[in-house]
Amino acid sequence: MLQKRVLLLGSTGSIGDSTLQVVDNLSGRLRIAALAARCQWEKLLEQVIRYEPDSVALGDPQAAEDLRRALARRHLSRRPKVYGGAEGLVQLVRETEGDVVVGAISGAAGLPANIAALETGKDLALANKESLVLSGAILTSLARQHGRRILPVDSEHSAVFQSLLAGRREEVDSIILTASGGPFRRASLAQMQRATKADALRHPTWVMGAKITVDSATLMNKALEIIEARWLFDLPPEKIRVVVHPQSIIHSIVEFHDGSMICQLGPPDMKIPIQYALTYPERLPLPVRKLNLEEVSMLTFEAPDPVRFPALRLAYQVLRLGGTAPAVFNAANEVAVAAFLRDEISFVEILGSVERTLREHDVEDNPSLEELLSADSWAREAAARQLQPITTRSR
Repeated sequence: MLQKRVLLLGSTGSIGDSTLQVVDNLSGRLRIAALAARCQWEKLLEQVIRYEPDSVALGDPQAAEDLRRALARRHLSRRPKVYGGAEGLVQLVRETEGDVVVGAISGAAGLPANIAALETGKDLALANKESLVLSGAILTSLARQHGRRILPVDSEHSAVFQSLLAGRREEVDSIILTASGGPFRRASLAQMQRATKADALRHPTWVMGAKITVDSATLMNKALEIIEARWLFDLPPEKIRVVVHPQSIIHSIVEFHDGSMICQLGPPDMKIPIQYALTYPERLPLPVRKLNLEEVSMLTFEAPDPVRFPALRLAYQVLRLGGTAPAVFNAANEVAVAAFLRDEISFVEILGSVERTLREHDVEDNPSLEELLSADSWAREAAARQLQPITTRSR
């Protein structure tokens, strides 16, 4: 049996950790061909020693040089090629033989490498929401052109992907993405206005990186998932809905024309959708805590509050605008979340900043990749500029 060769981009993050656990579980079926991260070269060094990849990359050029020096001091049976910088990440994907790329580098930084994955004939197991948000039309077109698959790693989109197998695409009435509601599900608007960074990072269900956790607190993660779902499943926005499901047991639902609703249930463990993406269409054993229905006392659902969580309204607005609007939406959010994590703005100012940046933008229709990246850069500058008076007041 041939091992599937995996290029893992974002190996030092939470998705990377879970992916490596899946590889450990299926070491006879999966092999790490490449590892990449942004700057954590010490952790990447440990992974290199354990998994012996053919190549590694670090987005930070200095971190890449530190890794090269550390590797030179060690006696390794397999010494990987080391790439550095943003362009090095793309080179790694283009030059390393492999079958599937796990795209888990968050933000716009992962987009060029994800494009390179499809262009070089590799499947893309996508954990990076932002790539499809920025360039859904480009990525899906590349996948069709090269006969490759974009396999969702997000638990919600994996659930939709699995549930869609119960019927034909033309029989789908709607898909329903579930949201935990985050730490502020029951908070008043006044409480959210006083929320601290520690409050926002206290997620009730998932353990994730800081940026993704804040996105969950604003429901921006779900807003980005709406845009992502539009491209992954080729559905119009009006067929994509969100409900709050605080137990995080049902990960998403597909409703068919005949009234049937098919859903995927499971414990909140990212290893489940990661392994399914890497082994699809097979389902292989995975040593995770199984869901015990007798212990699930109640499954509840509620509508998200559009006043406290305006991100969902903005997502539908962005899809109506199209063109470069999603790129601006995502970039402005990244800037605002970073400012919040630096204690420079309040929690509720995150979405206020995003909406103001969107209003400033003149949308370009049918943009090229260069135009999308230019819109991304413009949005970062615009968001930072209009945040300056707020950050000055906070000092």
